[in-house]
Amino acid sequence: EVQLVESGGGLVQAGGSLRLSCAASGFTFDEYAIGWFRRAPGKEREGVSRISSTDDSTLYADSVKGRFTISSDFAKNTVYLQMNSLKPEDTAVYYCNIREFNVYSFRDYWGQGTQVTVSS
Repeated sequence: EVQLVESGGGLVQAGGSLRLSCAASGFTFDEYAIGWFRRAPGKEREGVSRISSTDDSTLYADSVKGRFTISSDFAKNTVYLQMNSLKPEDTAVYYCNIREFNVYSFRDYWGQGTQVTVSS
């Protein structure tokens, strides 16, 4: 059973920083990407950032580029999201996600989420 356990959320003032961690276990995927989505109140879930297991390539949402940095320790199956210069609009529940790729499709697995609140 795939398990994703997030930690590191909390309350921070605008301009501050937080670091999220996600420990993944219970999988043996050949090819996958691991990263973060978020859902703000009243909004749809959006992708924030992800990193590929095959080549360490990264993707970022335009809204977080230059402020957030994703990193991983694939040996420990852990991914981190360093969030700097936080803004009130970054307030959301952040979900760790692992996407397993196979020949024809993909499958998503999700963590329980961790709340990030940025006060103005």
